[in-house]
Amino acid sequence: MQGADQSPADAMKVKAAQVVFVNGLGLEGWMDRFFKASGSTAPMIVASTGVKPIEGAEDGHDTHTGHGGEHAEHRLDSHAWQNVANVKLYVANIRDALIQADPGGKQTYDGNAARYLSTLDSLDAEVRTAIAKIPVDRRRIITTHDALGYFAAAYGIQVIAPQGVSTEAEASAQDVARIIRQIRAEKIPAVFIENISDDRLMQRIAKETGARIGDKIYSDALSEPDGPAGTYVDMIRNNVRAFSAALMG
Repeated sequence: MQGADQSPADAMKVKAAQVVFVNGLGLEGWMDRFFKASGSTAPMIVASTGVKPIEGAEDGHDTHTGHGGEHAEHRLDSHAWQNVANVKLYVANIRDALIQADPGGKQTYDGNAARYLSTLDSLDAEVRTAIAKIPVDRRRIITTHDALGYFAAAYGIQVIAPQGVSTEAEASAQDVARIIRQIRAEKIPAVFIENISDDRLMQRIAKETGARIGDKIYSDALSEPDGPAGTYVDMIRNNVRAFSAALMG
């Protein structure tokens, strides 16, 4: 369920649930009203409880460099799962809520959580090892993804938003010219831009700047189950591979 996509059938599922999970951090602004309207009496668990939030930009512009302009609106960044350590908090919160709702399943929930937490520990180490291989002065990318703040903070990749370019609509030739100027000025080695569908514009960026055009990365959603980011672990690995390939030179 997302935004205004809820149906009466969704409301019935929520009402029948023994426990309801939400991400929190402002991601599901519609959920409180929908939950109340469903008539559910289940506990609503915020999976991100315990996460140290960072600030995001309402308009998609970069907040840590100030390129969003004087009128950029700020909010909490809800994409806490981009830091693997945060997902360990998600797992613990989900485990504890399931045990509370179903005490008889405690052994199963504990065991499943322990195995997944071990997987996440290995994944976090894997990410850090991969990023450490990238020269420090090349750990800088431009992306229209307004979802990588936690990843950047945790793993030392500087994510820079395109100056003066909307992340909500298709980038124009004028937008591309701005991106090219920014890449040259800031000597950015790699670009991950999804809101340009015209391959000629992407090739222009590469030709005029020498920046590598990165492979597709995933931030807000997974791929199809048999795709490159069919699970959370696969998503993180896919993104790290894409960053490494583009930044290793």
